[in-house]
Amino acid sequence: MNEQSEAVVAEQPAPIAAASSPAVETKTAGEPILQAKNVDLFYGAAQALWDVSLSAEAGKVSALMGRNGVGKTSFLRAVVGEQPISGGSILFDGKPLGRMAPHDRARLGIAYVPQGRDIFPLLTVKENLETGFAPLKRADRTIPSDIFDLFPVLDSMLRRRGGDLSGGQQQQLAIARALVTRPRLLVLDEPTEGIQPSIIKDIGRAIEYLRDKGTIAILLVEQYFDFVHELADTFAVLDRGHVVASGTREDLDPEKVRRHLTV
Repeated sequence: MNEQSEAVVAEQPAPIAAASSPAVETKTAGEPILQAKNVDLFYGAAQALWDVSLSAEAGKVSALMGRNGVGKTSFLRAVVGEQPISGGSILFDGKPLGRMAPHDRARLGIAYVPQGRDIFPLLTVKENLETGFAPLKRADRTIPSDIFDLFPVLDSMLRRRGGDLSGGQQQQLAIARALVTRPRLLVLDEPTEGIQPSIIKDIGRAIEYLRDKGTIAILLVEQYFDFVHELADTFAVLDRGHVVASGTREDLDPEKVRRHLTV
């Protein structure tokens, strides 16, 4: 996210919707927005991912689970363009992303909430939200009105610095900033990490709302099994860079998955 991105204040806030672009075809529930096929990824000579396949559809939550260090964040970095893949392909709307830069992927509608939140601590809440304008056309540079329905605490803290917020409030801010971009694919990396239970419930309700709108695909990386079990429509489990289990929520074997989540 570009800290120097132009901040434009909207007179009439709009609900979250896909940003206007003649080149973008809006998907509806049941259609894949993201398809990763047989992805391999290396850091130098060290291989982090082997033959990973996963898809994310509009109106569904696709969860990627696994212990720390098994390749979950590496996969997300490949999706958002921060790390090139060494084999396989990643498609968005059926078109290969190749080596497209992260900012160009953001313009396509890929929004990333990284582990650790990564907000701007010296900017106000409002200014943090406005950094989400960077990939948008000028006409779309508004803060969607339903962001404050999802996270009402932010509406009362617009002039407060991001660094003064609690960890849970910062996580809500990071998700809200991603939603300002009107994403078609929302990528969440460990959104419950270090968050108090009441705010985890708020984040879960927000994810449910976004899923039920039917226009956004949600790719969720998470270790908190109960959170995933409640929200995810499909899942994949990584272990040492390999997918060792995958399927729908109905296919999920809690005991098998929990074994891959414990150290």
